[in-house]
Amino acid sequence: MVKAAGENAVSAAEAVKRDKIRYHSLTALYRKEMADHVTSKRFIIILILVIAMTIASVYGAVTGISSAIKNAAADPKAAFDSSYMFLKLFTTGGSSIPSYMSLVALIGPFIGLILGFDSINSEKNSGTLNRLVSQPIYRDSIIIGKFLASATLIVVMVFSTGIAVGGAGFLASGIRPTGEEAVRVLLYLIYTVIYICFWLAMAMLFSVFARHAATSALSSIALWLFFAIFMSLLAGIIANAVFPVNTEYQQAVNALNNYNLNMNLNRISPYYLYSEASSVLMNPATRAINAVSYAQLVGALSGYLSLGQSILLVWPHLVGLLALTFAAFAISYVGFMRQEIRGN
Repeated sequence: MVKAAGENAVSAAEAVKRDKIRYHSLTALYRKEMADHVTSKRFIIILILVIAMTIASVYGAVTGISSAIKNAAADPKAAFDSSYMFLKLFTTGGSSIPSYMSLVALIGPFIGLILGFDSINSEKNSGTLNRLVSQPIYRDSIIIGKFLASATLIVVMVFSTGIAVGGAGFLASGIRPTGEEAVRVLLYLIYTVIYICFWLAMAMLFSVFARHAATSALSSIALWLFFAIFMSLLAGIIANAVFPVNTEYQQAVNALNNYNLNMNLNRISPYYLYSEASSVLMNPATRAINAVSYAQLVGALSGYLSLGQSILLVWPHLVGLLALTFAAFAISYVGFMRQEIRGN
C-alpha cells in the first residue's frame, strides 16, 4: 500500500513536470511566432491594407450619412432613419466606397489566409521544422503555438479597426454610441474574429497536407472563391432542380420550398453564415432570417428587434462558425501529428 502511494506521488510529480514543460514550450513557440509575424514583410502589407480599409470605410460612412441627411432635409419625401446612428458608421458606404462590413467580409479571409498558408510547409522545406521537432518540446505545441500567435494578431487587428472606425466616426460626426449599440458592435467584432480564424485554420490545414506554399495558397483561395461566389450559384441550381419554379403553377406550389432549400444550402458556406449574422447584429430592423408568410405578417407591428432577440437569431451562426473552425484545426492538428518529419 505504501509502495502504491509512492508510485502515485511519483506519477503526479511527473505529470506536473510534463505540464510545465508543455506550458514553457508552448509559450516559447508562441513568442517566436509572434516575433516572426511582426518582423515579416507580410505583416507590413497586412498593416497597410488594414489602415487603408479603416480610412476608406470611415470616409465612406461619414460622407454617406451626411449625404442622406442633406437629401432628407432638401426633400421631405426622402425618408431617413435616424435610429441606431452609430451602427450606420459600420454599415453605410458612400462615394463608391463600400461599408466597413463589406470591406471586412471581402478582405478578412485574405488576412487569415496570408497568416497561415505557409505556416507548416515553408518550415518543412527550409528544414527549420526538423530542428524544432528535435528540441525538447511537445510536437503539438508547434501547431498550437502557430495558430494562437496568428489568432492573436487577428484579434488585435479586428478590434483595433473596429475601435478606430467608431472613434474616427465620433470625432468626424459627433455620433455617440448607446450601450446597446456598443454591445452589438462588440458581438459583431467577435463574430469577425471567429470568421477570420476559420480561414486561418483552413490555410493551416492546406499548409499541413500540401508540400509547397504556392499549392496551399491557391487551394485556400479557390476554397474562398467557391464559398463566396460559386456556392450561391450551386445552391440556386440545386434548389431549382429539386423544386422547379419555371411556370406560374410551380411558383405557387414550390416557391417556399425552393427558397428554404436555397437558403439552407447557402448556410453551409461560412461566408453566408457570417454575412447573415452580421446583418442581423448591425441592423436591428432585420426581424427574421427565414421566409415569412403573409399570415405571419398580419397584425405584426413594425419596429426593431431588441439585442436579446437579435442574439437568439444569430446564436446558431456563432455555433456553426465555431464548429467549422474547430473542425478545420482538428484535421490539421491530427494530420500534423501523424506526419513523418525528416531533415533535408
